Amino acid sequence: MTTPPSLTTPPSAQAPEGISRALTTHIAEQVQARGGWMGFDQFMALALYAPGLGYYANGSAKFGALPGSGSDFVTAPEMTPLFGQALASQVAQALEVSGTDEVWEFGAGTGALARQLLDALGAKVRRYTIVDLSESLKERQRQTLSAHAGKVQWATELPASIQGVVVGNEVLDAMPVQLLARVNGVWFERGVAWHEGALVWADQPTELRPPLDVAGDHDYLTEIHAQGEAFVRTLADRLQLGSAFLLDYGFPESEYYHVQRHMGTVMCHRAHQSDGNPLVEVGLKDITAHVNFTGIAVAAQSAGLEVLGYTNQAHFLINCGMAQAMEQASLPERVTAHKLLAEHEMGEFFKVIGLCKGAHWDAIGFARGDRTHRL
Repeated sequence: MTTPPSLTTPPSAQAPEGISRALTTHIAEQVQARGGWMGFDQFMALALYAPGLGYYANGSAKFGALPGSGSDFVTAPEMTPLFGQALASQVAQALEVSGTDEVWEFGAGTGALARQLLDALGAKVRRYTIVDLSESLKERQRQTLSAHAGKVQWATELPASIQGVVVGNEVLDAMPVQLLARVNGVWFERGVAWHEGALVWADQPTELRPPLDVAGDHDYLTEIHAQGEAFVRTLADRLQLGSAFLLDYGFPESEYYHVQRHMGTVMCHRAHQSDGNPLVEVGLKDITAHVNFTGIAVAAQSAGLEVLGYTNQAHFLINCGMAQAMEQASLPERVTAHKLLAEHEMGEFFKVIGLCKGAHWDAIGFARGDRTHRL
């Protein structure tokens, strides 16, 4: 392993190349401190969340509809307010069932979803708490939510007790994952090393295995989701009364570890382009992995939560009234909203899981098309 260069001067938020060089140097130093190898989950955590340098901790635009805005990707709330209005119907029902008046959102992005929910829910919500680690995004959220300043507060970690409704749109996919690689029939944990002035892939033997046996002896790359599942168990411990709705792209376990899904699901996003190499342009692009929703459901149940339902985004939004809302919208608005429902766009690609503390109740978002039996 070669020695990484020293980090001397913090980079400017206006100098992306400087941010990337500084973060790469920081990661290289951490690799060296760990004896020359770092698990991918540790690398992903630094690449996304290292203070001041990681993708979600620096000042880049991230969210936006067009590459010309300097953004890297767009999420459903930025595409159309009809998304948040539909989700608000489910949140309103959950608040009524639990008799609570607080909403918690994880990873609120620009604040667009929070604004849509607060606009739609009105007096049903007394307090809206955003849990986010990014100071630059918090500032954008404050601007977006200025009309609701009296209700909104920010936190960097979960309190000891939560009562209310928790929402998370595209949160689980940004939680660090471990990579497992079967090479010539032998399982390794794939991580990162520093070689000849660059971050490179490096494998170490491991006892870790995917939760399902993957048939065959062909080379196979996949992920396991210890941190995402730990997050759900922590949420279960803190949620004393109420429900949680998590929306993200992913599959049930049987599809996630399908014999033909041999290249894994880790992807990077920059300037509305995707690539599969997280070791370059570190800190300048998002790194994600699809969600194993079976693992999320099992972790939730083992920690005392009930699964309210699991379905694709199209069914969930239609159940929550989006089709009727689209009838009143303009043609451009309907075209955009249709992307959230279309099977070949986001309608099937994204899934929704609902969880609750206490007895199961019939959530409207899963009234038709519930796939809990497939988890």
